[in-house]
Amino acid sequence: MMKRFASIAFAGLATFVALPAEAQNMLCGQRDVVVNELQGRYGEQVLGMGLAHQNRIVEVFVSEETGTWTITVTSPNGMTCLMAAGQHFATMGPVAAGEDL
Repeated sequence: MMKRFASIAFAGLATFVALPAEAQNMLCGQRDVVVNELQGRYGEQVLGMGLAHQNRIVEVFVSEETGTWTITVTSPNGMTCLMAAGQHFATMGPVAAGEDL
């Protein structure tokens, strides 16, 4: 996972910038740059999205072909940060209350 973050960082180093305080040690950049990298390099597309605290948009990108996934958070100013990434994404049905995962 860290190797994947590092490769995104090196590929777009000139365009990625860090946000003050809250985003230190995170990889961030303008949304279009981050999305282009996720789509072009990893074949990931948006699977779902939601609105989080402070009007931030959380998106889950997934490659159905390779199973890689990335979670991003975009601030109202258009800055997108990578929050998590991994492999072996699987879609699951809803879990009933009290049912074990």
